[in-house]
Amino acid sequence: YYLIQPSCQFDATIFFKRCEESSLNYDTAYCPELSNDCSLNVGSEFPWTDSTGKRYTNLQINHETAQKEFSQKICINISGLRYKTLLSTLNRFPNTLLGSSVRRKKFYDEDCNEYFFDRNRPSFDAILHFYQSGGRLRRPINVPLDVFAEEIKFFDLGDEVMEKFRDDEGFIKEQEKPLPTKEVQRKLWLLFEYPESSPLARSIALLSLSVIVVSIVIFCLETLPTFKNQPSNSTSTEKVNASPSGQYTAISNTFNEPFFLVETICIVWFTFELAMRFGSCPNKLTYFKNMMNFIDLVAIIPYFVTLVALLTNDANDSSNVSSGHTTSLAILRVIKLVRVFRIFKLSRHSKGLQILGMTLRASMRELGLLMFFLLIGVTLFASAVYFAEQDVPNSTFQSIPDGMWWAVITFTTVGYGDMRPIGLWGKLVGGLCAIAGVLTIALPVPVIVSNFNYFYHRETDTEIQHHLQMLSSTVSYSQDLHEEDKNLPLPKKIDESDAGIDDVKNQKSNFRLQFTVTCNDLASSTLNSLNLESPIVEMTRGRIDSASRESKSSTTYVENNF
Repeated sequence: YYLIQPSCQFDATIFFKRCEESSLNYDTAYCPELSNDCSLNVGSEFPWTDSTGKRYTNLQINHETAQKEFSQKICINISGLRYKTLLSTLNRFPNTLLGSSVRRKKFYDEDCNEYFFDRNRPSFDAILHFYQSGGRLRRPINVPLDVFAEEIKFFDLGDEVMEKFRDDEGFIKEQEKPLPTKEVQRKLWLLFEYPESSPLARSIALLSLSVIVVSIVIFCLETLPTFKNQPSNSTSTEKVNASPSGQYTAISNTFNEPFFLVETICIVWFTFELAMRFGSCPNKLTYFKNMMNFIDLVAIIPYFVTLVALLTNDANDSSNVSSGHTTSLAILRVIKLVRVFRIFKLSRHSKGLQILGMTLRASMRELGLLMFFLLIGVTLFASAVYFAEQDVPNSTFQSIPDGMWWAVITFTTVGYGDMRPIGLWGKLVGGLCAIAGVLTIALPVPVIVSNFNYFYHRETDTEIQHHLQMLSSTVSYSQDLHEEDKNLPLPKKIDESDAGIDDVKNQKSNFRLQFTVTCNDLASSTLNSLNLESPIVEMTRGRIDSASRESKSSTTYVENNF
C-alpha cells in the first residue's frame, strides 16, 4: 500500500475533478463518510479504474488527524532562544520557509525535537508575529534595516511583504528610467548619463568635471586687474578706434587671447556633451524638463551670443558706433554673467549639491514663510528706528528705506556697522530687532533641516536600498521542491494501521485525505495516466514499480501540489 498525502490545501472535489479530466471513471458505491469532510456526494468512492475494470479502492478519511493538527505545537530554536507556536499558525502561509513542512524539515533537530535556526534573535519576534497576526510585519527598532531584510529573505516571506516593508520604512520607489531602444543610442546614453555604468563612463564624467572646474576658474581669473589691462578686455575694447580696421584688430586680439582659446575648448566639450545627450536620449520632448539639461544649455549660450555679437558688429555706421558699442558691451556683460551658472553643472556629479537642491525645492513653503516674516519685521523695525532717531543729531536714518537696509542687516544678525542707532530709543529698537530676527529665522529652520536629513539619508543609503531591491527582486521559492530538497532523506516508513493516526508531521489543511492504494500490476500505468509532473511523483512511480516487482506492500509519504 502507498499512502499519498498532498501538502497543499485542497478538497477532494478538485482531486476527483482532475481524475475525471484524466479519463478515470468512478461511481458512487460506498464511502459515505466523505460527506463529513469534503464537498462530495454521499457515497463517493475512491474511483481509479482502467479499461479492464480493475480499480483501486479503500479511500480513508481521518478525522483525528485534523483535530490533532489544529492543537499540535512545534518548537523553534533561534540561536538558543526557544519559541513555541501552533502548527496551524505557520500553515497560514504555506509558501514561506516555516509554513512549508518540506523546506523546514532540513532544520529539524531530532535529538531536541525542535527546529534550529542560527539567525538573528530580535528579528524573529517580528517574523513570528507575522504568522500570528495574519501578515502584519513591523521591524523591531533595535534591528538594522539590512539585517531585517536578510531575515525576510531567509524565511521567504515573499516579494509582496518585502515591498510593503520597504514602503513602511520610507523608501521611495525609484521611477523607471527608460533607455533608448536602439543599441548605439543606449550605449551613448549610458556613457554620458550614467557614470557608474562602465569605467569609460566614469572617465568621461571625470573629464567633464575637470572641464567645468577649468571653465569656472577661467571665468574668475579674467577679472583680475593683471589681465584686465589686456587689449581684448571689454574695458579696453571701448577705447579701440571705431574704424573697421580697429574693430578687426580688436576681434583678432579677442580670438587670440589665451582665456578665449581655453573658453572655446571648454565650450566645444560642453556642446559635444549636450549634443550626445540630446541625440541619444529616449524622449526628446521631456529632455529639457530636467533642470540639469537646462543648465547645460544655459552654460553655452553666453559664448555663442558673444561670438555672434563680435562678428556681426556694424563697422560702417560710424555715427552710431559709440552709443551702439556701449549698449552692446552692457548686454555682453550681462550675458557673460550667465556663465557663472556653469557652477551648477557640478551638481550632475555631486550628490551633495543634488541633496541641497532637493531640500530647497521641498522647503519652498517654509522659505516663503520666512521671507514673509522677514518682510513684516523689516518694515516694522525700519519705521520704528526712523521715528526713534528722527530728532537725534547726526542720525544716519534719513528715511524709512534707509532704515530698511539697517533692519535687514540687523534682522539677519549680520551687522555691518555702516548704519547704527545713536539715541536711547533707537538702540532699544535695534535690540528688539536683533532678538526678533533670531526668533523668526529659527522657526522654519528645523523643518528645512528635517527635509535635508530626509534627502541625505535617502541618497546616501543607496547601498542598503540597492541591497533591498536585490532581495525583493529575487524569485521566491516555489511550492515545488527545490534542488537542495531533492537530496533530503525520505520520511520514515510506518505501518498502514498507524498511518492515519500517528502521522501528523506535514499537515497543511484542516482535514487530510489519506489514499491507501493496493500495489498491483496496474499501479504504475494508472499513476502515469494522471500526468502529474513533479520530482515526488517521479519518485512515487519508481517506488510503485519497485513494489510491484517485489510483490509486497510498503508505505511511503508523498508531499506535493497536484
